[in-house]
Amino acid sequence: MSRIGKHPVQIPAGTTVAKENDVLVVKGKLGELKIQIPEGVSVDVNATEVVVKPLSESKQSRMRWGTMRARINNMVLGVSEGFTRKLELIGVGYKAQVQGKTLKLSLGYSHDIDYKLPEGVTATCSAPTAIELKGFDKQLLGQVASEIRSFRAPEPYKGKGVKYVEETINRKVGKKK
Repeated sequence: MSRIGKHPVQIPAGTTVAKENDVLVVKGKLGELKIQIPEGVSVDVNATEVVVKPLSESKQSRMRWGTMRARINNMVLGVSEGFTRKLELIGVGYKAQVQGKTLKLSLGYSHDIDYKLPEGVTATCSAPTAIELKGFDKQLLGQVASEIRSFRAPEPYKGKGVKYVEETINRKVGKKK
């Protein structure tokens, strides 16, 4: 039985949740998100909370129950507060700068990388080696952060590359004489 799915999702003030056929629409001050309600799960929307329940006791239905509740919670938090992901560039000459909706990265290659940010994600660079991504869609924000990190993933010997701020790199010992 899902421990996460048992808890209802609280709807903060200024956020509206509406169910249209098999689509759940969440609107808030930062934007609007939609999600398809899967088979085997029922979603009940009240004035102050959203309750997710499985329609049967099958394994698939119970799995979707907890996942659906977590995704709805992320949608409600996203449109009301938003999410932030911070990246750090480690290496000599590695730097980033924002030019409109484009993130320009210098990561030690012979050319700079111009990454066009998708709609709904904004980037700021407080320092040349620090990137802060903000957005209301948690899945999209994580995808963008992962793509930026993949341009130069941190290597284990010197630790150079693009890493998440909270990430720790397991360092390896180099060659010995």
